[in-house]
This record gives sequence, structure tokens and C-alpha cells, in this order.
Amino acid sequence: MTKEFTPLNQLFNSLLDEKDVQLWIKRDDLTHPELQGNKWRKLKYNISEASQTNKKYLLTFGGAFSNHIFATAAAGKLFNLKTIGVIRGEQIIPLNSTLHFAKNCGMDLRFVDRKTYSLKEKLLPSLNISLEECYVLPEGGTNKLALQGCAELGLEIIDQLDFTPDYICTSCGTGGTIAGLIHSKKLNTHIIGFPALKGDFMQKEVKDLLSNYFPNKEYDNFSFQNDYHFGGYAKHSSTLLDFINSFKEEYQIQLDPIYTGKMIYGIFDLIDKGFFSKGSKIVAIHTGGLQGILGFRERFGNLI
Repeated sequence: MTKEFTPLNQLFNSLLDEKDVQLWIKRDDLTHPELQGNKWRKLKYNISEASQTNKKYLLTFGGAFSNHIFATAAAGKLFNLKTIGVIRGEQIIPLNSTLHFAKNCGMDLRFVDRKTYSLKEKLLPSLNISLEECYVLPEGGTNKLALQGCAELGLEIIDQLDFTPDYICTSCGTGGTIAGLIHSKKLNTHIIGFPALKGDFMQKEVKDLLSNYFPNKEYDNFSFQNDYHFGGYAKHSSTLLDFINSFKEEYQIQLDPIYTGKMIYGIFDLIDKGFFSKGSKIVAIHTGGLQGILGFRERFGNLI
């Protein structure tokens, strides 16, 4: 994996000029073709810990289209670690693109029904898996070491810009990326999260993460925009897909329809509505997830 910073590209269009707002996109989708963005940042210190503690397996959990399963399998192949993926739901043949890739990377796929899956680590003995041999990553990959990796992202952005932006925006799934940014030292900016899931629970999820891993600390530098989920996780509309396709045509940057596409749509909508004051400087983080487009096309066709 490269140690160089991922690119930070400024975007230009008539709306940004009209509203006197500057917008950059942090291209964390370019970290690695198969281990992109926040998934790499979440995994990097966990991989180091797994190696240092001489664990035989890197084990994690996820659904059939999980970006985290994809990334963990890729990391195992890149760093010569054996991986086990406990997959929610019955096995369907042929495997979808995500699970096919994971299997080709050498991941041992274990399929369990949804009720059993909810037991997480408690179900491992029934699968003849020894906890002592495994470094266990939670579903989505969010833990304290993951937050440490994501915290570096904010400081990297400031180093590249040579100033502190007014806002840093990120999409949210499990809340690990935004929690890491919020915790990042010397990051004197406001963090805005765009949840990919429907509901207003992300505020509590992130506060719980921070209080669990960093007790006795107070954070007030973040907020959420909960109106850009397009119906919920993995839901979409023609409006969203048209935006993603137009954005790619204008900027030659591919967005995914699950996370980053919704966030970028939301940012432009908020700019148009005057949410950001004149002179605001905003950085949007492209957290990758582009491998999910293959799964999206398998389910819905070549809409993007």
C-alpha cells in the first residue's frame, strides 16, 4: 500500500461560483483498486495488531454484498493473512461478485441464517472456529483501531490544503469514519455526516462509539444531515442515479450509489439551498466502495 496522500481535487461549477462556496473532494477511492478509502483506513492498524499478536486468522462478519467483507478478503490476500467471513443468509449459487471476489482471495466463507448470525462471536464454536486463533473484526470493521486510522484522514486533509476547511463531510454506515474524524486531534473544523441508513439514530451511535473508546471527553464539532438516504440503505431513485452519471461525466469521478453518491448529492443540494454561508470551504471525502457497483448492476442493471 502506498504511503502517499490520496489526491484532493477542487471542484468548479456555476453553482459554487454563485453561492461563493469552495468544494474539494478527497479521493480516498484511489488508495488501492481493491482496498479503497475508509475500509483501508479502518483495517490498517487492525492488520498490524493481528500480525503482532500472531493470530492465525482475520475473521469478520457481513452480508452478501458487504464492502467490508470485500475489503477484508483483499487485505488478507495483500498481507498474506488467512481470512474467514461469516456471511448473513443462506448461500446462493452462483456467488455474487462480492463473494466471488472474496473466495478468490482465499476467504473461507461460512454462511449462517439471520437468527444465528445475530449471535456474532458466540456462534463461532458451532462453526468449529477457535477464538484464540482469530483476530475478530466487528461487522463493518469499526473498533478503536479503526477510529485511529480514520482520525489520520482529517490531519492529512489539512496538510494538503495548508489551511483548515470550515467543513469536512463524510458518508456514514457504522459511524466509524466520522467518529475517527471527530476524535482527530487538532482538527478544528465542523464534521458533517450523511447517513446511508434511514432514521435519526446515527447521532447516538457515534456518541456511544466515542464514549466507549474515549471516555471522559466531550465533542461538539459534528452534526448529521439525515435527509439524503433516498429511502434507506442501498435504496436509490432515478434522481440519485442521474446525478451520479452527470457527476461522472462532468468531473470524471465515479461515485457509488450506496454512500458517496448520496453524500455528494446532499452537499450540492445544501449549497443550492444556502445552508453554507458565503466563503465556506468544504471537503467531501470519497470513501471508495466502488466495488459495490458490480453488485448494484447485478441486482438492478447497468443504470450507472
